[in-house]
Amino acid sequence: MAAEGTAHGPTAGEYIVHHLHHLQSGHQQSVVDFSVINLDSLFWSVSLGVLACWLLWLAARKATSGRPGRFQAAVEVLVEMVDAQAKGIVHNAQSRKLVAPLALTVFVWIFLMNAMDLLPVDLIPAIWHGVAPAGKDYMRVVPTADLSITMGLSIGVLITCLVYNVKIKGAGGWVHELFTAPFGSHPALYPINFLMQIIEFVAKTVSHGMRLFGNMYAGELIFMLIALMGGAWALSATGIFLFLGHIIAGSVWAIFHILIITLQAFVFMMLTLVYVGQAHDAH
Repeated sequence: MAAEGTAHGPTAGEYIVHHLHHLQSGHQQSVVDFSVINLDSLFWSVSLGVLACWLLWLAARKATSGRPGRFQAAVEVLVEMVDAQAKGIVHNAQSRKLVAPLALTVFVWIFLMNAMDLLPVDLIPAIWHGVAPAGKDYMRVVPTADLSITMGLSIGVLITCLVYNVKIKGAGGWVHELFTAPFGSHPALYPINFLMQIIEFVAKTVSHGMRLFGNMYAGELIFMLIALMGGAWALSATGIFLFLGHIIAGSVWAIFHILIITLQAFVFMMLTLVYVGQAHDAH
């Protein structure tokens, strides 16, 4: 037992629990409490969404027909990639006028949110800890490691798909499809068809959000474990090796994580295009 008044740092478990706790609008009383808002996730997701739109607007405003700069060239490559994917999946040219820019925005937005994981684990939380009121010093900076954010994004995609189902097929046509696909239009099959359609919508929405959340949450945990290696150097005579391991492991994982954050943004964008494209298909 430490002597009275002796300061001591948090244990590994306390460190991780603290970093996994959100800055919230109230005190959560239950496992599911919709009155509680994760203010940190909301702040960073909105801020990075504004940044994504500003970067795309800036590229469009500075676009020239002559020799493009590096920033313009990078954005043009990205736009052409997304447009090519949209043309291959959504065959309605009128719909692509909205769907392609939507997919581009989704990719850039999610990439920026994922990229927050590359910042040092304690950088922004330490800054916030110095100015935050007592009991409100929690700060998570990776919005896509928050299930409420990723599920909100997937629900947004679901709403877009429902809108296009009604727009392309008409309200009556879509309702008819709900009760006649995939097994046929026999009245005895109506309940089964409807149940299968609802299960499909729910499964696609849940898997869409959970896939992004799971990958980013795991990445965040790994960065925290690597950070703990760096903080263990003072605990033992051989701790210097842990500190060196912290530097090497952190560098290797950060380089590898660049691929992960890009891939996860691309997968989410592609699934968005696929689901919207499916809304255009008649059964």
